[in-house]
Amino acid sequence: MTAPDKLTGSLTRSPWTPSRDEWAETLGDVPAYRLDQLWHGLYEEGSAPPDISTLPKSMRADIGRRFQAALRPVAEQRSADGNTIKWLWETVDGSRVETVLMHYDRRSTVCISSQAGCAMDCGFCATGQAGFKRHLSVGEILEQVVAARRSCRNDSADRDDDAAGSGPSRRLSNVVFMGMGEPFANYDRVLTATRRLMVDFGLGARHITISTVGLVPQMNRFADEGLQVGLALSLHAANDTLRNDLVPINRKHSIADLIDACRRYRERTGRRVSIEWAMIDGVNDRDSDADELIGVARDARAHVNLIPLNPTPGWPTVGSPTQRIERFAARLRSADVNVTVRRNRGTDIDAACGQLAGSRSTTEPGAGPTTVELRPRR
Repeated sequence: MTAPDKLTGSLTRSPWTPSRDEWAETLGDVPAYRLDQLWHGLYEEGSAPPDISTLPKSMRADIGRRFQAALRPVAEQRSADGNTIKWLWETVDGSRVETVLMHYDRRSTVCISSQAGCAMDCGFCATGQAGFKRHLSVGEILEQVVAARRSCRNDSADRDDDAAGSGPSRRLSNVVFMGMGEPFANYDRVLTATRRLMVDFGLGARHITISTVGLVPQMNRFADEGLQVGLALSLHAANDTLRNDLVPINRKHSIADLIDACRRYRERTGRRVSIEWAMIDGVNDRDSDADELIGVARDARAHVNLIPLNPTPGWPTVGSPTQRIERFAARLRSADVNVTVRRNRGTDIDAACGQLAGSRSTTEPGAGPTTVELRPRR
């Protein structure tokens, strides 16, 4: 078993964990251009140190002995149209985490995980059903972005090679912390990874979004970080009685507390919070639910994002039908609440967080990655 990394406490030494200054200290007395070559290989090429050809072979071997990729690919699923890709990774200690890359007409967004499992116990979430294992390190978080950027680059190369032309090149433009885990429960590492995305990957703060179920102290702390990063609140119910059942952390941080935190975030950053609302048939999609949400959205001065619920094994309810979602959205708009309906991009590849990990729980350790192309469910 690999010894815990002194920088992160995780059971791996990912080459994407150290900052540039920490790499300079690690490399010691080497020419500055070697650090530049290593940095370019890691962040421009997305290559692991043994594959950075500009470095001397002996240097690559030495770094490779001390730093290894933290995530081993276990499975990859692609939607039939190729616009959604989901990876299942295994860490050194056997934990499983997931990443989803979604291509749109003018952008590509990667949804990354911040924990292996989750302790928030939201009943409609596949990750919550699996329980919490541990926090991810900075390197484990960033390696997901490296993989997504590499996939975009390779896909663009394939499209360029297509004589018929397959559309514009793809570039990773957005990162959202909406995968497995509660990002603010792993606050320090998520914040470090966020800053690294901005500095080392060159992503603008407004192209990064962090989602939380509502850890109010961390929301308030984040408001004071001086970042223009997007903040999304997974609300799902606008009264405490229902939300206590759907999102148990609400018993500690009430909706009134959340509204105050959303206001504070807007006051500190000038950015409104986005309220995430998974549409669950017969649970939170009634007219009365919409009316309660209108009140919360107005008080919080927030945007609302309605999410068609991906089916999750073990949860007795299903997502709201399309007609009901449209009616719900129309009711919000009639009250001058800014609302969008998220495009459901993962139903044909089990893209709800935790579903792929659950379906692959019996994969033998050490087995190679599985690539699957699935057709839409009928």
